[in-house]
Amino acid sequence: MAVAANRYEDWLSAQQVDRLSQDRGEPSSFTTRRREAFERFLELPLEPNPLYRKYGYFSGVDLTGLDLSVHGSPVEGVSAAPRTITVLHDVAGSRFDVPEELHRDGVRLDPIEQVARAGGEELAAFLGGDEPAADRLTAFAFATTNRGYRLTLPDRLAAPVRLRDITILSAPHEALSVRRAIRAGSGTRLLVSEEALSTEDDPGHQRLLASTTRVEVGAEAHVAYSTLHAPDRRAISVFQRSATVGPSARLAWVWAGFGGFRTKARNSSTLAGTGADLQDLQAFYGCGPQAYDSGVTMTHVGTDTHGESITRGVFTDEARGMSRGMVRIEKDARKTLSFLSEHAMLLSRGARSDTIPILEILCRDVKATHSSSVAPVDPEKVFYLESRGFPRTEAVRLIGEGFLSHVLERAPVRGLRDLLYPYLAARWEGRPIVWGGDSARALPPLEFAGPTGADEWRFDAKLR
Repeated sequence: MAVAANRYEDWLSAQQVDRLSQDRGEPSSFTTRRREAFERFLELPLEPNPLYRKYGYFSGVDLTGLDLSVHGSPVEGVSAAPRTITVLHDVAGSRFDVPEELHRDGVRLDPIEQVARAGGEELAAFLGGDEPAADRLTAFAFATTNRGYRLTLPDRLAAPVRLRDITILSAPHEALSVRRAIRAGSGTRLLVSEEALSTEDDPGHQRLLASTTRVEVGAEAHVAYSTLHAPDRRAISVFQRSATVGPSARLAWVWAGFGGFRTKARNSSTLAGTGADLQDLQAFYGCGPQAYDSGVTMTHVGTDTHGESITRGVFTDEARGMSRGMVRIEKDARKTLSFLSEHAMLLSRGARSDTIPILEILCRDVKATHSSSVAPVDPEKVFYLESRGFPRTEAVRLIGEGFLSHVLERAPVRGLRDLLYPYLAARWEGRPIVWGGDSARALPPLEFAGPTGADEWRFDAKLR
């Protein structure tokens, strides 16, 4: 995984890390973890696995001059909604709005500063125990953490809860590194939308957008976590999402990637309970010099678990994409059903994508399949649409949009494809995506597909 000729120690210094911790009044245990992450940032490679190093596309990255404590005017444009928790991260800090009715139901949101003051096991659990960073960028995201919260939903909430988490880049040399820990209690339903945007389309300098999310899905709980990634064209993004799915619980990760300069996204999910169900759905559109590096890991531990991972990308101009998928079925994970799909469409000679699916099966009583392809747009489909009167450029666009829609339509969120289409259309047409503009507003209220989303979660019946 190549990188621009620069010294990593110029990105971040030990003094900056200590100053950030001091300014935030963090306990010594947090400061120690930051320092350890900083040291690993200097030592680790961008890609720890030598098998993947030739596939990564992180050239041109230089985060020299980042300001971890820059301050400015808060971003406006987010309103409250019923049974909706609203979180806004921007240059002014983090602002939280939890409706009183959810407070009465026992929903608890603790800002990272409050968790840090608690210290001890509470802070250690929030930071992920003693698990070390796996690569340079993950360590960088930990060392620069300056936003975050812990959300706890009690068991058996009667109605679904909506969490709207919005991160807005708006200042020069800004670094927003957000850390979340979310627990959905048994039998609850949680619908999350994480939205990453900017107030300008091309600030002329690189900025950091880091997001680390851990989700615990209790028994029989339903969680859908959608990410809309459409920051400015100079943003360097590092996303880490992990989850543990309990008995008869359902989780959907949904990713819609339309922005940024270099983006690294890693999803790691463990289906721990009997009957756990997972969907990991990712759609990317890359144009210009954009590059996406996506990795999905599904680990089946419990019996009778079901996993589905579908990644699709459309790349044009000089854009680059890489998707790797890993399904691991442990030796006691009987009756597992798992499917891994990675496909990319190239619309220009300069575009490139690599797809790498892997199955590691340690149990016989399972069914696991994968599919993968990288190819240009199908000329027969283009010819068919041209024969119906569509110009070639419009025909190619229709095919590409349909290719990505296959992913978004499978999400257990009502009408998600239509809600996200304005962002895709803006990128396809070369229009800027700017927070507060016509193509970049907070997503409206979301609903599970169907009464509980259950009908949309099950895997393809033909493979049962």
